[in-house]
Amino acid sequence: MTNTIPAWVDGRLKPVDKLEVHQRGLKHKAVSVFVMRENAVLIQQRALVKYHTPGLWANTCCTHPDWDEPAADCAIRRLREELGITGLYPSHRDRVEYRADVGGGLTEHEVVDIFIAEAGPSLPVIPNPEEVMAYRWIDLYDLTAEVQRRPEEFTPWLRIYLEQYQDRIFGRLVRA
Repeated sequence: MTNTIPAWVDGRLKPVDKLEVHQRGLKHKAVSVFVMRENAVLIQQRALVKYHTPGLWANTCCTHPDWDEPAADCAIRRLREELGITGLYPSHRDRVEYRADVGGGLTEHEVVDIFIAEAGPSLPVIPNPEEVMAYRWIDLYDLTAEVQRRPEEFTPWLRIYLEQYQDRIFGRLVRA
């Protein structure tokens, strides 16, 4: 795994050290995945060893693609690395951009390719303890309500996705 990620510097995409990207708040590429089981979404609690937002709940998985790595390949890779999930082929839902303070003087300014994958009832989940300390399935409506009640327990990007982009990401589920 590389420590550089694709970021825009002076209007051009360049490989930049991941920590530097977040310290400078540079706009960079990212991928987020939501694994769904009907109206329930798989969320994870970030490991306490993560360098930002440790212990907070997030969407199923998210990461930064390697240089020249297609977003869809990155989504599949990260499902395997973070949660031991294989055999799912996420579909691209949208591309969104957001900027958020993630604490400790770090900023996420991401251009995110968002994917959704539909899981069966017996999907094996084997979390990597360096990435994930817990996971759970939660109904999308219940998740939205929980984020509104206790926003401090959730990552800034998950709050943004649910507050600003929920219809674009989940579409049919929002109207169900």
